[in-house]
Amino acid sequence: MSETPEWRNWAGDERCLPTAVEHPGSLEELARAIVRAGEAGQRVRVAGAGHSFSDIACTDGMLVRLDRMARVLDVDRSSGLVRVQAGITIHALNQHLAEHGLAMENLGDIDVQSIAGAISTATHGTGARLRNIPSQVQALTLVLADGSTLECSAQSDPELFRAARVGLGALGVVAEVTLRCVPAFVLEGLDRPAPLLQTLERFEELALGNDHFEFFVFPHTETALTRTNNRTDKPSRKRSRVSAYANDVLLTNHAFGAFCALGRLLPAQIPHINRAVTSLAGSSRRVERSDRIFASPRLVKFTEMEYSLPRERTPEAVRRVLQLVKDRGFAVPFPVEVRTVAADDALLSTAAGRDSGFVAVHMYKGMEWEPYFRAVEAVMDDLGGRPHWGKRHFQTAATLRKHYPEWDRFQEVRRRLDPEGRFANAWTDRVLGVPEGVKDALAASP
Repeated sequence: MSETPEWRNWAGDERCLPTAVEHPGSLEELARAIVRAGEAGQRVRVAGAGHSFSDIACTDGMLVRLDRMARVLDVDRSSGLVRVQAGITIHALNQHLAEHGLAMENLGDIDVQSIAGAISTATHGTGARLRNIPSQVQALTLVLADGSTLECSAQSDPELFRAARVGLGALGVVAEVTLRCVPAFVLEGLDRPAPLLQTLERFEELALGNDHFEFFVFPHTETALTRTNNRTDKPSRKRSRVSAYANDVLLTNHAFGAFCALGRLLPAQIPHINRAVTSLAGSSRRVERSDRIFASPRLVKFTEMEYSLPRERTPEAVRRVLQLVKDRGFAVPFPVEVRTVAADDALLSTAAGRDSGFVAVHMYKGMEWEPYFRAVEAVMDDLGGRPHWGKRHFQTAATLRKHYPEWDRFQEVRRRLDPEGRFANAWTDRVLGVPEGVKDALAASP
């Protein structure tokens, strides 16, 4: 199936016009589409739900959508291993897992992404003792540039597996995934405001003392809006539709969106608006199935940058970001978001080799974001930060290499699997560098 419309990401601020958009329904159809791209001299990128904020999925070649490859293929409840097609959304996956008494051990705060997109960009949740989504992968099936399939795991090819778990779409197309799931569990979630100074001073204690801890803080305020989620033996109490709609849609989205729109109209009033929004935040407690606690709807459009840091440097990063907003007079109606993740060993994981804190900054749609994000990036660079692969940043291969001790090992795997750069685009050229085979071809051309 092929079409050629313009493609846009969720935020609507990244777009491209591929020469073809393919919706394969099987491994065989996917392989044939990639072979056709090669015969036509087209590069190939894959787009999931479009929830990346950068141009990582954009292409002027072939764009592959895996929305027709979204089935659960096998569930082994005894081992917790679940094999799925790569296009399944996290929301749909969670529903299937719950039916089998299983769950993902850690998830992010939205569930509309495809599982392959979340894995490929090192998407994470929060939990100082819990690792990111790619770390829950047991095996992957890749379709390579010649249309062949390659299954990889820690047992079959450890080096490839460490690269492919956060492959950025640059090694091949992830077609199937085997996930290591856990028995279903219930979380007790507590949201409550706390003094910012105290929260920063106790950051390590709070991160290590809870299964999942995060907080938000609006610039120009002194209050942290904290969120703790901990496993409990209490019975799940699913909210009524009215209660969920009132909190998740009316309050969290529509009301917040109205405040953001007001800030865009009256930027000088943003400090007062942020303080008003913070003052409205109360305490709430929920006891529900884990995936329902983890995820919530996001209807307010924005763009985002997020950086991973050594966990112990996270409080300093937050202080410096809040101070630069004041010093530089940036109009920022969105909060700074702070989370933690345990270390893992994927070659290009943002948490590779170190327990990490994550600091995310956002800007409301239609507002200038680049000066603010560049200033924040300078702070993160100074603290040893690594940018989230699915979000905005201004790094290049030359500046990123020093932040990843195993950068060259990833590049070796890339050369082995895709020497001609079939799975490249402007983003990979900038962020990973142009493959050697492509460089040679360019040099030889008249």
